[in-house]
Amino acid sequence: MSRIGKQPVPIPDKVKVDIQGHTVRVEGPKGKVAKTFAPVVSITQAGKVITVAPTADTSRFAKAMYGTARSVIAGMVKGVSVGYKKELEIQGVGFKAVLKGKQLDLSLGYSHPILFDIPEGIVITVVEGTKLAIEGADKQLVGQVTAEIRAYYPPEPYKGKGVRIVGEHAERVRRKEGKTVA
Repeated sequence: MSRIGKQPVPIPDKVKVDIQGHTVRVEGPKGKVAKTFAPVVSITQAGKVITVAPTADTSRFAKAMYGTARSVIAGMVKGVSVGYKKELEIQGVGFKAVLKGKQLDLSLGYSHPILFDIPEGIVITVVEGTKLAIEGADKQLVGQVTAEIRAYYPPEPYKGKGVRIVGEHAERVRRKEGKTVA
């Protein structure tokens, strides 16, 4: 059995939770998040606490899913109360980002500008044209938007130009030595 799944999820004061069958809707000061879970877990709310348990099905999938469901619900509660934030940094001569309404205009050295449509529930702020902050209530959506923006121009190994996540591990952006004249 899952040790994480056995722990109850506390609900802060300004957060409202609605459980209908296997769908959980969480609403708070930072936004709304809704997820549907597999029918092998039972989700109950008692006062200011949510508990997750496997159903009578004792399959390996049920045992794995109830710990996952508890972790996702805890992330949803944290997202609507505190929020999630990821930061990107653009490095390179002439590389910059500009917000144009609900689109992010990226100039990354290509012959054309890249227009990225900002999804609902995500707030992007641009500082100094090269630093981006991506914020939202849904942890998965914040990570997905960050990964999509980074994928337009990942850091290249020779000069280090590109879009990188702040705090990214050095192994992910390995620098190589260029050609040397002998």
